Amino acid sequence: MSFRLTYSTMFNPPPELHARFDAAMARVRAGLGARHGLYLDGEDRMTANTLPRLNPADQRVSLGEFAVGGVAEADRALKAAHGAWPAWRADAPRRLQLLRRVAALIEERVYDIAACLTLEVGKNRMEALGEAQEAAVFFQNYCADFEQHQGFRHALPDDPLPDWRSHNRSVMKPHGAWVVIAPFNFPLALAAGPTAAALVTGNTVVLKGSAATPWAGRLLADCIRDAGVPAGVFSYLGAADASTGAALVNHPLTAGVTFTGSYEVGQQIARSLQGGLVPRPCIAEMGGKNACIVTAGADLARAAAGIVRSAYGMGGQKCSALSRLYVHQKVAPQLTERLLREIEALPIGDPCERGNWLGPVATTHAYAAYPRYVQQLRQQGAAVIAGGEQLREGALAHGLYVRPTLASAPPAHPLWQQEMFLPILMMHSVASNEEAMRLANASPLGLTAGFYGAGGEVDWFLEHIEAGVTYANRPQGATTGAWPGYQPFGGWKGSGNTGKGIASFYYLPQYLREQSQTVVEQ
Repeated sequence: MSFRLTYSTMFNPPPELHARFDAAMARVRAGLGARHGLYLDGEDRMTANTLPRLNPADQRVSLGEFAVGGVAEADRALKAAHGAWPAWRADAPRRLQLLRRVAALIEERVYDIAACLTLEVGKNRMEALGEAQEAAVFFQNYCADFEQHQGFRHALPDDPLPDWRSHNRSVMKPHGAWVVIAPFNFPLALAAGPTAAALVTGNTVVLKGSAATPWAGRLLADCIRDAGVPAGVFSYLGAADASTGAALVNHPLTAGVTFTGSYEVGQQIARSLQGGLVPRPCIAEMGGKNACIVTAGADLARAAAGIVRSAYGMGGQKCSALSRLYVHQKVAPQLTERLLREIEALPIGDPCERGNWLGPVATTHAYAAYPRYVQQLRQQGAAVIAGGEQLREGALAHGLYVRPTLASAPPAHPLWQQEMFLPILMMHSVASNEEAMRLANASPLGLTAGFYGAGGEVDWFLEHIEAGVTYANRPQGATTGAWPGYQPFGGWKGSGNTGKGIASFYYLPQYLREQSQTVVEQ
């Protein structure tokens, strides 16, 4: 197909895409209920401890049994990674050849992988296909980036010595066995991205996924195994729990960690890696409480479309999801009316079905948290304008479905500062653009931010907003939709600890350490 899928182009796909997805879904459904092992030191391995995983769209349907890697498996995986590292780092051309083969296998299997993501996470088909394709793009782009920068090796001027030839160069070298800890919401892409970066730069990898979504990591492991990557270079610990994560972070063979998840856990990992005998690198993406500003000069139709897509897409379970909306009081009533119409029109149901845009939330924890947040929204001067209910009727009765929620609230309400990770959008009317900016920046997190206003106001927004990823007047999404090669993705303040974005010019060097080399001719 000539259609090129990204998160910006996913809204009008060709019919062939749907036909291929439906065929893949039928294949995947036929194999539900299987047992899935770890991938450890080149071997598929079951453990005595397994976790069942149920379909969030229908909790009566078992997706399978998934092996749980514990502390012993973490130790074995890191020892294997450490042992495989010298050979892996030594041959960059062969390394890139194998990793491009991983990308090709992901693309060959993209529809089947997407079907699994829809069943496991509750994403609609376009979100799932986007994530699967993004995983392949990470491998492709990082291989190209490493080659383009010639392995990050640079010749430097000779020392100005009259009697000697003294040659200098800067060489970037990998650290060793790298740990990747991936979240539940993008369990494939946010495992594949850092895994690809670490492997491309010559590190080896041990991956721990979320216990809520272990299937995606296993699918990535299958592609890496089938591409012929040598044993020990990559291991996957399955549905591992927090104790396994702690064992990985604190292991003496762990050279560095990439973590995606909550601010609290990310900070804990970063402190742990810096607090030992030898400081070790940590790349932590720690969520967002993302804001959007709408001025009196905004195109309200465009704003409403982008706001709804970013606030409620994938049930608000994106770290980049829109959760705070500040609207100029001159247009607040009109925008609210448009938002209510858009929310009412959202098709909710089984995400396997083409017509449904919003599926269930991914976890029973999120489903249970939803009514608690709604109750809080009805207190302390706030009002629920739309939504607020768990959906328990008819075909939705056996799934984890909730209604998209819009609430107005005063700036002092505590939920303005809490990342809920649900389809809940809070709104407040402001008297000026400056007030909106002050409130938008009044958060310890700064991942993404959106803006709708007159063309002459865009530069003001970009100059003053405190966020790492910004979008202006974008109907495809107010705060969501970054794609490798188009938008680097990384947060400011408490949303990220390095100040450098995923798939940016500066991402791969974070997996390397610099060595200055001076050699004097004999």
